[in-house]
Amino acid sequence: MSTAVRVFIPRETTALSLGADEVAGAIMREAEARGSAVDIVRNGSRGAAWLEPLVEVETPDGRIAYGPVTTGEVPALFDAGFLAGGAHALRQGAADAIPWLAGQTRLTFARAGVTDPLSLADYEAHGGLAGLRTALEMAPAAIVAAVTESGLRGRGGAAFPTGIKWKTVLETEAARKYVVCNADEGDSGTFADRMLIECDPWLLIEGMVIAGLAVGAEEGVVFLRSEYPLARMIFTEALGRAREAGLLGADVLGSGRAFDIRLCLGAGAYICGEETSMLESLEGKRGEVRAKPPLPAVSGLFGCPSVINNVLTLAAVPFILAEGAEAYRDHGSGRSRGTTAFQLAGNIRRGGLYEAPFGLSLRTLVEEIGGGTASGRPLKAVQVGGPLGAYIPAAKLDIPLDYEAFAEAGAMLGHGGIVVFDDSADMGAQARYAMEFCAHESCGKCTPCRIGAVRGMEVLDRLRAGAEPEKNWRLLEDLLEVMEEGSLCAMGGLTPQPVKSVMTHFAGELRAK
Repeated sequence: MSTAVRVFIPRETTALSLGADEVAGAIMREAEARGSAVDIVRNGSRGAAWLEPLVEVETPDGRIAYGPVTTGEVPALFDAGFLAGGAHALRQGAADAIPWLAGQTRLTFARAGVTDPLSLADYEAHGGLAGLRTALEMAPAAIVAAVTESGLRGRGGAAFPTGIKWKTVLETEAARKYVVCNADEGDSGTFADRMLIECDPWLLIEGMVIAGLAVGAEEGVVFLRSEYPLARMIFTEALGRAREAGLLGADVLGSGRAFDIRLCLGAGAYICGEETSMLESLEGKRGEVRAKPPLPAVSGLFGCPSVINNVLTLAAVPFILAEGAEAYRDHGSGRSRGTTAFQLAGNIRRGGLYEAPFGLSLRTLVEEIGGGTASGRPLKAVQVGGPLGAYIPAAKLDIPLDYEAFAEAGAMLGHGGIVVFDDSADMGAQARYAMEFCAHESCGKCTPCRIGAVRGMEVLDRLRAGAEPEKNWRLLEDLLEVMEEGSLCAMGGLTPQPVKSVMTHFAGELRAK
């Protein structure tokens, strides 16, 4: 009896939206019809969205990839002997050697698309839990010191040094502490959090347990956006398996240390991506921004000291503990250390997740790695950092991708989402959209954000209609200053950023045509 050939087909949202389930069914039916023995493994995605569904076949020469595969191509793939790695127009060669993947530095997403996301044995076989086992042998202060020395900063908008936040929580005396993971990934063009949870949930679990050990917390909470049903299903299953394996619970890996994680769903409010609004939601209240101080590190969830980090920040921690702070710090540039997950979206030929060290230029990422616009038209602008990020014109794309360079340019790197626009985009409409988005998503607590965004739409409409252009231009400038300086949180404070970038680089598109 012949041994079944293992065929890997992603079970990840992007791949599923492009027909991965249908392709898996077609391959199984074709194999049965031809008497071929196949074992289909539903792995995660490698993040090359432009090649999805990316089907990989295990051969003596390694895993050979084919993509993007459609159901209609399945018979021809069998005719070409793809179960043995045969030649076909869709053959991409060895999966690890695909240039788009081989050029990456994958520290956080090393297992994504390689392993079965729900197999703890697979996770361990590929280096998982090494960081946690190291942490279990260390004092809490030593864990915090390692994270501090690595240079890891929060992979969200503020980019605050992770070690400093953890040190504050560690040194704050309290009967109870929490580790809160912000997985309310709402920025346009971002999908790294979802991808990591769907493709490597154990990494987030391991990172959260290490954080608990570091600060003296015994409970973790993941706040996941409700629009991610597959991530919810996979993470819920992984949590159950983690408890069965002793990775979570009263005796983590037999250490006598306790830590458990519960999953909570958001209700679709963008503002709950802001950490204090998220805490309000977790406490069963309306998602509104809290005034600071006190900081959440001192008085966070239910008034207890709380570590609040997003998915990518916590997922970077196991590598640091396993390989050492220096191994992580060796990557990156300036004060931006390590790697981050750049997410290429919008009008781009080769979209997907690309993990690389900080310092890569935006032009290299968009034009060389991303292949330019999908439409083939000239590139006009790139928005980085979500719907409140600046629009960077094509002529300015040589900016290095690090926190300080972007801040100096009046932009923000944020969560690494990159949305590309060609020359057909109406940048005046994009500026108005920023105000409209803020008006829709504002929690309403502070006047500059709640009222300013509505007035902003009105002023932009008058400008674009040609009504008193000089007067309304000055009014818009004043309004942006009030929102920037007077808003309680980054929702209103950052809304001016995309508008100001359009005023600077595409001023003509805010005037009547």
